[in-house]
Amino acid sequence: MELNSLKIGDLIAKVPIIQGGMGVGVSLSSLAGAVAKEGAIGVISAAQPGYLESDFGIDSLKANIRALGKHIKRAKSISNNGIIGVNIMWATRNYEDYVKCAIDNGADLIISGAGLPTDLPKFTEGSNIKLAPIVSPPKSASVILKMWDRRYGRTADMVIIEGPKAGGHLGFSNDSILEYLSKGYDKEVLEIIDIVKEYEEKYNKKIPVVFAGGVYDRNDIEHYISLGCSGVQMATRFVATEECDAHINFKMAYINSKKDDIMIVKSPVGMPGRAISNKFMEERKLTNEKISKCYKCLKKCDMATIPYCITGALVRAVKGDVENSLVFCGENAYKLDKITTVKELIQELAY
Repeated sequence: MELNSLKIGDLIAKVPIIQGGMGVGVSLSSLAGAVAKEGAIGVISAAQPGYLESDFGIDSLKANIRALGKHIKRAKSISNNGIIGVNIMWATRNYEDYVKCAIDNGADLIISGAGLPTDLPKFTEGSNIKLAPIVSPPKSASVILKMWDRRYGRTADMVIIEGPKAGGHLGFSNDSILEYLSKGYDKEVLEIIDIVKEYEEKYNKKIPVVFAGGVYDRNDIEHYISLGCSGVQMATRFVATEECDAHINFKMAYINSKKDDIMIVKSPVGMPGRAISNKFMEERKLTNEKISKCYKCLKKCDMATIPYCITGALVRAVKGDVENSLVFCGENAYKLDKITTVKELIQELAY
């Protein structure tokens, strides 16, 4: 099967692959720029992109906005003005500030999940930036598209389906994750595509549907395209690249992992997540972390009750302390066995 380009309005990606946004600091300008340079879509995570800024511990919002702007511009430069998206979690505090930063610094696309981004169209009014909500169960697709239609008289430019094998935060309950893993998710993909078609007809525009979660090789890509998707989003494969912004220890944690090491964890965001088992997560089964500092990253977070500080845990991971941290990953992380380059990976997947 020959892969067609991925068209999002007037944006055209030669390669129908979106590199998933990975925070904290795993997908910044080095990775996103390299991906977009090869004709796919590179994505910067807006989850604490300023973690290396000198004032991050004093004013994390100011540091994050400054860093996000720098990384968007740098990624555009690396990619020779390729397509750069920003993944902004709806659960993020000061969400509107990150959206404005993405627009002001020339991002092409906002991808938003970790809850349904109900007011995203309001924050982007008057701009040309493309909007792509992340949905999981078909009901979430129906709710967000109906809400945007009724409130704002507009629809999504693209819809990303995040299935139960995805990495990081998952839009499912623990029970439904296990159910879908056993029976598969194709039926739900087809149902969401049908929901999107209603809005394609109403707005007389093509709304590409992209699948994410457990997409590992060319066979997986072809499978989801055969179901009617316009492309796929992949994150795990891009971690094991030279250009990935994470520490080499983070990349090797994927390469050294075994299937039994991949676990569903409890996240302070209020959703289950998928990560690599380590000392830190085993300790969290027994006791909550003693938290001394709050980075004010999430809208709903109570230091007194959360199992651990997600910012602290993710910062330690991306800096290389993979035993005392949260190492988010996808279902297939254990399949990785070497570090490659973005160029080689895109060649393997797309040609």
